[in-house]
Amino acid sequence: MNIRIKNQLYLYSFCMITGAFASAVIWLFLKAVSFGTLFLWDWLPERLSLSFYPLLVCTAGGAVIGIFRKIFGDYPEELSSVLGKIKNEKRYEYRNMMTLLLSAFFPLVIGSSVGPEAGLTGVIAGLCFWAGDNLKFARANTKEYTELSTAVTLSILFHSPLFGIFAVEEENRGKEISDITKGSKVFLYGLSLAAGFGTYLLLGSLFGSAMEGFPSFPAQEIQGTDYLMMIIYIAAGLLLAKFYHLVHAKCIAAAGKLPPVLKETSGGLCLGIIGMLVPAVMFSGEEQMAVLMEEYRAFLPAALIGVSFLKLLLTNICIHFGLKGGHFFPVIFAGVCMGYGISGIVFTEGAGHVVFAAAVVTAALLGNIMKKPLAVTMLLFLCFPVKMFVWIFLSAAAGSRAGLRSANTQTCEP
Repeated sequence: MNIRIKNQLYLYSFCMITGAFASAVIWLFLKAVSFGTLFLWDWLPERLSLSFYPLLVCTAGGAVIGIFRKIFGDYPEELSSVLGKIKNEKRYEYRNMMTLLLSAFFPLVIGSSVGPEAGLTGVIAGLCFWAGDNLKFARANTKEYTELSTAVTLSILFHSPLFGIFAVEEENRGKEISDITKGSKVFLYGLSLAAGFGTYLLLGSLFGSAMEGFPSFPAQEIQGTDYLMMIIYIAAGLLLAKFYHLVHAKCIAAAGKLPPVLKETSGGLCLGIIGMLVPAVMFSGEEQMAVLMEEYRAFLPAALIGVSFLKLLLTNICIHFGLKGGHFFPVIFAGVCMGYGISGIVFTEGAGHVVFAAAVVTAALLGNIMKKPLAVTMLLFLCFPVKMFVWIFLSAAAGSRAGLRSANTQTCEP
């Protein structure tokens, strides 16, 4: 067989294997989180019947996380840090895989208002660099395999096939250093993604779903009044973004004054108190989104708007006080709550307007935080109808152009 063809077959096969392996790791991790959450929040409370149970669990969980981080290090790293190390250092340390997994696991099971993407991307990146160090064939293009696997990880986690590659490619724009062309990378990404989604779906069908993900909003006809309301929806999204950046900076400053362990315990205490008062703001937001879609008419619009601000506050508290994880799921939930609330105030019969309102508000919010309108659009396809592509992109672009980001706030991931 021609050597060039043989090498191409090796390359294609390895990309498919890495995609399948990454999805298997993701499924196993999310399944463990699901079992841990059911045990801690369903099985145990039924048998203990303790008052202030969320306060006890969250505070104790924060203390455990603080001790763990003091012993093993400041993990999990944020998604932007993981991608930055891959891009700048051409390496990601893989000798602490169990530490990375446990540090991502603990905040999720105690109800922290974060998503799983931050911890899992570090794990997948580390495994790819392990392959590069130990497998001769993979050594030449370790960075590219890592980028492909990271993109597949993001796509599977967010059930959005195009989000991963747009997020990673935008992060590395103008920094191509390998012999693999962009067209070839897209093809290889397609192979990895197909193998990854196939493996994930197969495991789910055999052993049950690992994570439900965000529910999809039904397609609705966009009415003339919806277009007239776009400026208000975008302004609402930017107001949430302004609040996000403000509490981001304040939480960094406040957390920096506390010593290790006390910082994480304080974060757990805040999580428990707020969670007892408003349980809907705990966890990442997928299950709460499903409840909101079905029962939003039972809530006052002002209450939904209040929840949107509280969700962003709690997410920043969790991230900066050590109960770390990703911020995408919580931010989407906050944007949807704001959209529902404004729509409920303006339209007495809001059922035909809520999806458009939620989409525009969320796109403007994420656009301002991420500064990547196309990646935001791909991300929001996980829950909003594809037919809203133009309006989601325009709202995200408007948000990304608004000069509301605080000077002392880091560019948010990815």
